[in-house]
Amino acid sequence: MDHAAAPQISPARAERQRRLILAASLMATFMAAVESTIVATAMPTIVADLGGFRLFSWVFAAYLLTMAVSVPVYGRLADIYGRKRVFFAGTGIFLVGTGLCGLAATMTALVLFRAVQGIGAGAIQPITSTIVGDIYTPAERARVQGYISSVFGISAVAGPALGAFIVEHLQWRLVFWINLPIGALSILMYALFLHERPRAGGRRIDWLGGVLLTLGVGAVLLALVQARTFGLGSLPLALFGLAALAGLAHHERHAPEPLIPFRLWRDRVIALGCLGTFATFMAMMGVSAFLPAYVQGVMGRSPGVAGFTLGCQSVSWTLATFATARVMIRASYRASAVIGGALLLVAGVMLALLRPTGSVAWAAAGSLTMGLGIGFCTPAFLVSIQASVGWEERGAATGANMFMRMLGSSWGAALFGAIVNFSLAHRLPDAGDAVNRLMEPALRRGLGAAQIAKLAAAVAAALHEVYVAVMLVAAVTLALALFYPAGFSPTRPAGRSAAGKAAS
Repeated sequence: MDHAAAPQISPARAERQRRLILAASLMATFMAAVESTIVATAMPTIVADLGGFRLFSWVFAAYLLTMAVSVPVYGRLADIYGRKRVFFAGTGIFLVGTGLCGLAATMTALVLFRAVQGIGAGAIQPITSTIVGDIYTPAERARVQGYISSVFGISAVAGPALGAFIVEHLQWRLVFWINLPIGALSILMYALFLHERPRAGGRRIDWLGGVLLTLGVGAVLLALVQARTFGLGSLPLALFGLAALAGLAHHERHAPEPLIPFRLWRDRVIALGCLGTFATFMAMMGVSAFLPAYVQGVMGRSPGVAGFTLGCQSVSWTLATFATARVMIRASYRASAVIGGALLLVAGVMLALLRPTGSVAWAAAGSLTMGLGIGFCTPAFLVSIQASVGWEERGAATGANMFMRMLGSSWGAALFGAIVNFSLAHRLPDAGDAVNRLMEPALRRGLGAAQIAKLAAAVAAALHEVYVAVMLVAAVTLALALFYPAGFSPTRPAGRSAAGKAAS
């Protein structure tokens, strides 16, 4: 167990405590990961009850924006005040927001409460991953971080099924409240079994850095979300955000206790790992956000078939994380990341070769290959980053990795969405809502065969351009992986940086 743990106890009891702490971490991670998928499934029912369809996208955007800006903050606070207290604070805020979401009487209130949820959610994933990094050795982290990564794949499969069952047989409000006992149990288990020594006092919080980070990241992501609606009108907001981020970079270089220690990025492993994570999750959005549209809108298949193709990514992601641990231990972090990057590139090529008259099996295979690539890349980048720093900076380093994961997903959705919108506007300037009708089986039947063929061809061409972009992003991921230190693994510290040599 990490040096920050409490006084020595018997090995058997210590191992039992580690397993219980890991169980608490897995529960907390599942709670945060399943949130998006289960809510997405319930949203049509929620809109039918509350109204306010114009705010539909904001239910997700508010959660994403507040979570994105809070992740680095929580990571740094965990290094200052310890993991438990920060986790308790963040998870408490998340559970309060979750309870309020289930009580929302209007769509406006739901958006507001989702923002509260997001503020708390920013603590859950980085802190649980950091705690696991604290209590396990580098060789053990390769295995247990695979478990945590697999939770995301499991949640992607379980979330839609659970959400569909709840809205069909129970009340949609339970979609939110189902997380309350899970969160409470994870807090209780951490309180009972995770022991930390008090940290040295005298450290300060970089409040100005937190404000600049919130303004900068929030404004840029908000501009991306609203670009489709406001067009060039979102440019001033983006420029304001970039200016705030420039101010943050200047401030952090001179701050005695920086919120984001940019010096960490001087470490080769941390820089490559964070950039690789950004590119990996950017590529992932090509499947998560747009493959169902191809299968359902272009190929004319049912929503169930579209969901199956997307589920292939989740299942293979889960399976790959377990194989990744063996590769990292027996070979290196670089080997795992290179395998993952190569699989991402293969998946991009497969998806770019999709044809409207092609087989759904080919689309499913592309989704499956993408999941394998994510499963090999994600643990390798995260575990290697945690192995490159000591306890005092592991929270910040983990938070940086999680932040880049979210940023990659957000930018991927925004970039690929812009490609689709501009392509369709060029090919079908007068399509109106016909594309929306193409996606819905009941409405699709009201279109003529010639119109369906024209619309499907335009959508297929737009999504082909998306998958060409996915290929390029995957190639960047592979290139970053190739620059990883060849001798760095959980069992062989050769090639580690000076910062890494001090890690526990």
